[in-house]
Amino acid sequence: MPRRTATMLASTLMLIALLCAGVFIPVPYSEMSPGPTVNTLGDHDGEPVLQITGHKTYDASGHLNMTTVRVTSAEYKMNLVEAVYGWLSHDTSVVQHETLYPDGKTEEEATQENAEEFSQSQESAKVAALKALDIPVKSWVVVSTVVKGSPSQGRLHAGDVIKAVDGTTVKEPTDVSELVTKHKPGEDVDFTIVPAKEQAAAEKERRTPTKTEKITVTTETSDDEGEARAIVGISAGTDHTFPFDIDIKLADVGGPSAGLMFALGLYDKLTPGDLTGGKFVAGTGTIDDTGKVGPIGGIGMKTIGAHDKGAQYFLTPADNCATAAEDTPDGLTLVKVDTIDDALGALKDISSGKTDDLPECTKG
Repeated sequence: MPRRTATMLASTLMLIALLCAGVFIPVPYSEMSPGPTVNTLGDHDGEPVLQITGHKTYDASGHLNMTTVRVTSAEYKMNLVEAVYGWLSHDTSVVQHETLYPDGKTEEEATQENAEEFSQSQESAKVAALKALDIPVKSWVVVSTVVKGSPSQGRLHAGDVIKAVDGTTVKEPTDVSELVTKHKPGEDVDFTIVPAKEQAAAEKERRTPTKTEKITVTTETSDDEGEARAIVGISAGTDHTFPFDIDIKLADVGGPSAGLMFALGLYDKLTPGDLTGGKFVAGTGTIDDTGKVGPIGGIGMKTIGAHDKGAQYFLTPADNCATAAEDTPDGLTLVKVDTIDDALGALKDISSGKTDDLPECTKG
């Protein structure tokens, strides 16, 4: 066989071997891509995304779209060829698998966590919107979770309202841990609570809860990486009662990143006129009860998804701005926001056409 032919044959076989290896060898990566965008002012699957009863609402035109990211499942095994294709593609992002599924988290665990974060983001969006409108919201501290096998299991329950710890009134979730850690491990802590069932009944009947209980829990020593301290095995959070009914209808979405857009959609529906002036505005960002906007993941995929849907402006969390500005889709203006008030101010400028002073995102 001529040397040239042999060389070409060897090269071809090597290329085939490399391609086969690339197809069959798994790599520790996952893929993100643009997901659906949904107008919070409109309908989804035949019903309004934001449903408000018991308070006057107003029709709103334009778009205030929340954005999403699609990710490969926890069980998906990416191969080298797919990873290289993803790295070269403009509308996908290849990331370390553990970034999306840390500590070997399963698909079921990730879905459950995303559902819980989505539910919390809805509550915070409602609170932030109503506070921005100076509509009173009643809030209280509750047991968010009880750790399995902890001293609190069977004694405290998720949804119990924590009125006091050792007789000291509780006003914020952080008060609970501060009061518990004043004890030494092995000491008793007295919780004054409204049981979850009593609280739920009171909310349904729109009355003040009348039943309280005193629950004593014996502390144990923490086993995490922090300084040893007394714990009881619960996490505390905040729950709310709203003066009228607000329901957010959006299935198959998880995580906390739609909070800002939900809050803005609610604000728009509860006020006359249009926040957007008929413009197509999309965005993302977590939001807390005070209206503070927080960063999210997959910002590049969300700007692409918004642009492809037709968005002109994209409300971007301040901490995501530098990354988003590295590759901004043509024709999309990235607007930097740090609070709901920032977003409302930007929308006022967009609606009136005074866009020269918008706080646009710039590269870091």
